Amino acid sequence: MFGIFNSHQKVHDAQIFMGSKEETREQMIERHSPYSHEVVSHVPLCTAKDAQEALNIAYIASKESKKSPLHQRVSWLEDVANMLEKYREDMALTIVDEVAKPLAFARVEVDRCIETIRLTAKELVALHGETIPTDIAPSGKKTIAYFSRVPVGVVACITPFNFPLNLVAHKIAPALGAGNAVVLKPTPEAPLTAYKLAKLFNASQYAIKDALSLVYGDVEVGSALVQSPIPRVISFTGSVPVGNIITQQSGIKKVSLELGGNAATFIDASANIEHSASRCAFGAFVNSGQVCISLQRIYVHADVYDAFAEVIARETKTLKVGSPYDEETFMGPLIDEQSLHRAKEWVASAQNEGATLLTGGEVIDGAFTPTVMADVNDEMKIVCEEVFAPIVSLVKVQNYEEAIEKMNNSPYGLQFSIFTNNLKTSQQFIEDAQCGGVVINDIPTLRFDVQPYGGSKLSGVGREGPKWALEEFSEIKSVVIC
Repeated sequence: MFGIFNSHQKVHDAQIFMGSKEETREQMIERHSPYSHEVVSHVPLCTAKDAQEALNIAYIASKESKKSPLHQRVSWLEDVANMLEKYREDMALTIVDEVAKPLAFARVEVDRCIETIRLTAKELVALHGETIPTDIAPSGKKTIAYFSRVPVGVVACITPFNFPLNLVAHKIAPALGAGNAVVLKPTPEAPLTAYKLAKLFNASQYAIKDALSLVYGDVEVGSALVQSPIPRVISFTGSVPVGNIITQQSGIKKVSLELGGNAATFIDASANIEHSASRCAFGAFVNSGQVCISLQRIYVHADVYDAFAEVIARETKTLKVGSPYDEETFMGPLIDEQSLHRAKEWVASAQNEGATLLTGGEVIDGAFTPTVMADVNDEMKIVCEEVFAPIVSLVKVQNYEEAIEKMNNSPYGLQFSIFTNNLKTSQQFIEDAQCGGVVINDIPTLRFDVQPYGGSKLSGVGREGPKWALEEFSEIKSVVIC
């Protein structure tokens, strides 16, 4: 049953899950490694018909899922976490194979995925309602009244490539834990990672029959999931353009969107320069900058601008770029050639507009080296749009007021941060920052899986994190007994 794990052969075949049943299709597509360009998996080519079949199975399964006892669902999640722990190294290597995430960080992702599933199991205990005093108003009367949270039915989950394991868990663990049935469409870039996780869920002795289906594909399959009347919730992590399409196509259903970001930080004159520059180098370049909350804009107080620029350039040069299979590698290649080409264009464009390249801007072992741009202004594309590449820009500002105005002058509002030793400035920043998450004295790239995560403006609608996802994947039922 688990022969696909720990086999370490070069090429694996992923399967579809139509409920608990594994299937394949005649037509298969190849997934190539972004690093070696070798074939790493064969994946069934799904159609809109497959998506509809999976939804039909989920609809039937949801009737049993909602009846399942809470202890079974808690045991299910705990069992999957335990199995994932057993296959930790295999899952990490699969992530490296498919998306070229450096091995050290792939292991961290597996560990976080295990934690996410276990945290969800713990949060299920707190998914409850409360009583309501219906005689509080003169027009009311004394009754037994309360509300409870109940499963929505069917949830469609669509996930991205940058965290192909943990971001899947952030959706399917709460959705299944809440008593729903799920149809998962993972990123086309990492089908095998999703397949292996789905296999653990479906192979568990506590699994609810047919509660989790898995289909692959892109626009055709995604549109079939979104437009169908069967799902009550669409949970999507990805780009703003696709988020717009989902919003337009979904009809009357709950839509949870975790979209793009243009994360920024302010380096106050009082900040510890060595610490802030070191953390900023990490936050800008971890996962090759392919994180929604990758640090992209650094607004630096004029009094410390030159000193900060010198230190962050020095820290950036120490980051090892190379093979993602090397345990010492910090950064590997971007997800595809198109992303690499775009990164080159953006740096060249900024230089033509007057920006200064402090370090990086080269290609080594197929990877775009960590790049720090100085003398950047507000009109440059490199700070106006989401880069999603290992590029960070330094912008000189005269004071906090100028910094916060520039930070907020963005269509995105996912996470911002500030480095300062001034308590009053910290308090003001918390109030002023127009975003979903604020970090004081660390990078905006900081995220704990237990926290509420999501943005304002074009960065999305709704929140992830086990506690809040459980609320997204359930709905309130009000009861009055007279």
